[in-house]
Amino acid sequence: MPTVMITPEAIIGVQGPWVPMFDAAGFTIQYPDDDTLSRGLCSLEETIRVLSSADAVIAGGEFFTPDVIAALPKLKVIARAGVGYDRIDVPAATKHGIPVTITPTANHESVAETTFALLFAIAKGILPNDAGVRSGKWRRDVTEPVRGKTLGLVGLGRIGRSTAKLARAIGMTILATETYPDQEFVRQFGVELVSFESLLSRSHYVSIHCPLNAETNGLFNRSVFAKMKPGSVLINTARGGLVVEADLIDALKSGHLFAAGLDVFEEEPAKADNPLFRLENVVLSPHVGGIDRLSTENMAIESADCIIKLSRNQWPVGAVVNDELRSNWKWT
Repeated sequence: MPTVMITPEAIIGVQGPWVPMFDAAGFTIQYPDDDTLSRGLCSLEETIRVLSSADAVIAGGEFFTPDVIAALPKLKVIARAGVGYDRIDVPAATKHGIPVTITPTANHESVAETTFALLFAIAKGILPNDAGVRSGKWRRDVTEPVRGKTLGLVGLGRIGRSTAKLARAIGMTILATETYPDQEFVRQFGVELVSFESLLSRSHYVSIHCPLNAETNGLFNRSVFAKMKPGSVLINTARGGLVVEADLIDALKSGHLFAAGLDVFEEEPAKADNPLFRLENVVLSPHVGGIDRLSTENMAIESADCIIKLSRNQWPVGAVVNDELRSNWKWT
């Protein structure tokens, strides 16, 4: 009987629809003893020990390095509950014949909602107003409108498109930079495709929705911040490594950027002494953009579906990152 290890904190021990799916497919479900394994803080040795009995893993944020993958000869599938897979060494997985799957249709709307939660918190001064009222103050400072402002989307994939839909409903002007845009979507929602530099200089709000890879690591640095519109706002619900935090801090302290809304950080979990935490013009959340109740359930279901299909030698089209394995792959 094959075994699946489920590591994401939000679904450990949860009796969701994916449980009977695995039961019906003949899988045994296991969970890590440490429910924080998926944060990626455990040693590689501990990660290997926990995963050593698994035929498949529904993965969170634990690291699958070449050494980890090589030490797991039983492992057949890594099913990432989410769309980012920067902690999985995909070439190493491919070398060992392990498909890496993602959940491309599960959490894009949740991330888009979080993007606007951060944006509205900044524009409407939610945090200082809340603190003021609680302390007995009644300051009625004028806040910023969102309608009529320009939103620049760096990336127009599923998350970027979901964000654009919300922006259109609010009455924002939408700019985007995207290598392979969906032209029909662009026309339908009135998105203007522009260069990266044009987007930076014209946008009141810049929202990041691109993957973290060798080309984008540290993309938002001192040079890029200098090109952003004075008084603009950065929103990052993608990956912390896309932003050089020290450069962002300088841009925020100087006043060149009005504020930032961050759901992700260079180091996660972020440490309490992170200097970003001492800035009043930053709104923070702990990488929860993609894990509302509905998206979490959908990610678990999509991950389970990928694993079960692969166990039956059925290829989950559109969900496998290393699709080059398709022609010769077998569950053995």
